[in-house]
Amino acid sequence: MDSLTQIVLGAAVGEAVLGKKVGNKAMLYGAIAGTIPDLDVLASQVTDTVTALEVHRGFTHSIFFSIVAGLILGWLVSKYETYKDVKGWSWLFFWCFVTHPILDAHTTWGTQLFWPFDYRLAFKTIFVIDPLYTLPFLVFLILALLQKREAPKRKFYNNMGLMVSSVYLLLTFLLKGVAFKEFKSALKNQQVDYVDIETKPAPFNTILWTANVDTKDAYLIGDYSFFDKNPIHFERYPKNHELIAHLITNEKVQRMINISKGWYTITKKRDTLLFNDLRFGLLSMKPNSQNFIFQYEIKTNNLGEVSFIETEKNRADAKQLLNDLWVRVKGN
Repeated sequence: MDSLTQIVLGAAVGEAVLGKKVGNKAMLYGAIAGTIPDLDVLASQVTDTVTALEVHRGFTHSIFFSIVAGLILGWLVSKYETYKDVKGWSWLFFWCFVTHPILDAHTTWGTQLFWPFDYRLAFKTIFVIDPLYTLPFLVFLILALLQKREAPKRKFYNNMGLMVSSVYLLLTFLLKGVAFKEFKSALKNQQVDYVDIETKPAPFNTILWTANVDTKDAYLIGDYSFFDKNPIHFERYPKNHELIAHLITNEKVQRMINISKGWYTITKKRDTLLFNDLRFGLLSMKPNSQNFIFQYEIKTNNLGEVSFIETEKNRADAKQLLNDLWVRVKGN
């Protein structure tokens, strides 16, 4: 999830664990702890694209990290804070660290919660930025912050924030199930033979959902709003995997395919090959758009070494997407 959401979650968890004993410092340390797992993004500054993608939401988003880092930071903070209980501080950091990846596990990218096991948990029920999750949570947190440490309303508001946000997360599973059923029904009605299907919410909401459908030589991408009146339409995207047949044994190529879980297409733009990760959709709702959110240029040097360079995104496209999403959410 986005940084603001993780800060709010961390602050609320910190308050729940140590709020009565250390006051607002529990929220402060919780908010800080809520951002620490995402420091793995710094890997992109010191390593190649493929490795950075593998590292993202890996070790720092694991139960193992939550335990070890929680104990270390709990011990360090207890050394200079007035409240000296190592167990209390360690418990705060552990719960702030572990709830971070649990929330991220609901997104499309998922998390390696059980690192070092190579398994990424991804429920794909919520977008990385969802105002319906974050804003009510933030309001309750602010209301709690305005209360005195021992005030019953402080605990009430904080618990309400945790409860409302958690109930919303559970609701997203139901919404995903309804959307999944609609997509399967549409594929059946259109007599589409397919191998696999995955569904995920469109950006910033859980009313509009998208589906990637794996067929023999192409992927189909469709969207469905709970306000739709017309049948679901699927756009066809040829896989074009044969375009990288000469690179298929390359280690980095294999790693990128593994990162995408096999949901990728290859497009050729003049003399450039582009690797498109389908799992995160497009920056456009126009028919046959090739403007994928995660798109990488495949480069090969004179030594035959392969590298992946993420293509630049156009801010105007992102702004237009927001407008198009608002229209599309209201139904076709």
